[in-house]
Amino acid sequence: MEYFILANVQSNGVHLSDLLLDRLRAGVKINMIYDAFGSRDTPDAFFQGLRQAGAHVIEFNPTDPFQTRVGWSPNDRDHRKIAVIDGRIGITGGVNLDLAYDNPPSAGIPADGNTRKAYWRDTAVRIEGPAVAELQQLFFETWREQRAPAPDHADYFPALPRVGVQTIRVIGSSPGNRRPLYYASLMTAMKSARRRVWLCSGYFVPPHDERKELAKIARAGRDVRIVVPAFSDVQSAVFAARASYGDLLEAGVKIYEMRDAVVHAKLAVVDDTWTAVGSSNLDRRSVVFNNEVDAVILGHDTAAQVESLLRRYMAVATRINLAEWKDRPLSEREREWQARIWQYWM
Repeated sequence: MEYFILANVQSNGVHLSDLLLDRLRAGVKINMIYDAFGSRDTPDAFFQGLRQAGAHVIEFNPTDPFQTRVGWSPNDRDHRKIAVIDGRIGITGGVNLDLAYDNPPSAGIPADGNTRKAYWRDTAVRIEGPAVAELQQLFFETWREQRAPAPDHADYFPALPRVGVQTIRVIGSSPGNRRPLYYASLMTAMKSARRRVWLCSGYFVPPHDERKELAKIARAGRDVRIVVPAFSDVQSAVFAARASYGDLLEAGVKIYEMRDAVVHAKLAVVDDTWTAVGSSNLDRRSVVFNNEVDAVILGHDTAAQVESLLRRYMAVATRINLAEWKDRPLSEREREWQARIWQYWM
């Protein structure tokens, strides 16, 4: 397991700690990486209890420089969401193991804007077949980079026959990469679009080149749509995003803001074939500072499912109107300007 936020979540009254402790007693080997900053609110007793029961648990890039096992890089974070079970089933996407997901749809967005009490919309994908080994390989690369102890012996990489007819490529990225592979893959797919580019991002502060390319694709007559949050746990990112709406809207890009929930999903569909589900947002942080993981799927079935999901998102979201955006109040423009000061770090 490798998660940015790893908390003692529950399902049907069973907590994650209970489930993992039960599996440890049954002889299952558990290796876990959690990000020190993302999981800062999780009580240390949760991790200590697992360690004492035999799990190997590693804190990624501790915020305390005296606890780090490698060079201290507090801005480099592990934003991945990976679970691999028995080397045969993989799960990845935007969903953290976070208590916020316990909130029901009826929670909406509270009047005080407290997103910890809001309803969250997010997406993950379950993978079977050879691509699961790629997910696990990424995990163990991070394990080694963090100088973690050798994991207990187990059959981590069983033979995996092909499942289904779709092709999956797992793309991992980290600050040490000279070339951000997922960003390059997404840009290549968008440039080859013939009909549509539909995107969803929990944090939408795209680099200049990406924003420029989206506008260019829309001007060429492609159907470019982007679903973004109106409310976020990092609200400054929402204001930074709104500051850049103008060029996109003028080019014909359709922007939809989700206002009845916190949308955290990271999705992309190009035409009816190329789909991405993962942890990378459309922002500079995902390109430059974070460990990320994304599953790129080539096939009509997944593309159709994600397209259907995005249609549902758009149906309950608010489409941004260019004239209304230009007429937004001065107070909002000031907040956008303040947010853009920190845009490099978002």
